Amino acid sequence: MRSVLTGAATALAVAAVLTGCGGGAGGTVKEPEGLTAAEACGGFAEDAPVAAALKAVLGGERFEDDPSKSEKALDRLRGDAAAPWADSYRPQPVTYCGLQAAEEASRNLKIEVNAVGKGPYLGPELAKSVTLYATGVEAFSSSTLGKLFFSCRLKAPAHPIVVEAAVRGPVGVEETDEEQRTRLITLANAAARDVSAKLGCEGDRLVTGVPTRAAKSS
Repeated sequence: MRSVLTGAATALAVAAVLTGCGGGAGGTVKEPEGLTAAEACGGFAEDAPVAAALKAVLGGERFEDDPSKSEKALDRLRGDAAAPWADSYRPQPVTYCGLQAAEEASRNLKIEVNAVGKGPYLGPELAKSVTLYATGVEAFSSSTLGKLFFSCRLKAPAHPIVVEAAVRGPVGVEETDEEQRTRLITLANAAARDVSAKLGCEGDRLVTGVPTRAAKSS
């Protein structure tokens, strides 16, 4: 009888251990789904201030590609720098980085890049409603759209170009949200620095980290 009771107790103990391993507080922790800021879009947001901006804009820690076409964007820019443009040529933007929050698909952002003609790029009417930032050739942002322009001088026979990086953030943000404006231009600046590094641009005048505000011209 004792051996039977001992065997039953052992069986119950084993069952309890197996049950504990299958879930509950002592169970195996499921890995979070989605990409971290350091993994998203090739790691353009791996630096702490840029990662913080990305998390604040999309409201989460993990992200899904939405989709990004970084190699296509870089190839387009290389092509635009390889030959002179016709007067009628207007390069179309390419999505360098597309992301959405892993837990909320409606929160998304898109960073597009393309080569543009000679500036200035900010008209007098728009200047009244945006915040200016000191990075690249010109940079400004509202609470839903940030734009940054930087020079890219490549090795001959390629000719210098100006690259526009535009970030479109989630809709529904108050236009008076100055912090959101700074977050968007921080993301545009980080993406621009990533593009510049991969193209081998010289003289881009892009700052590191979070761009500072610039005084509006009179």
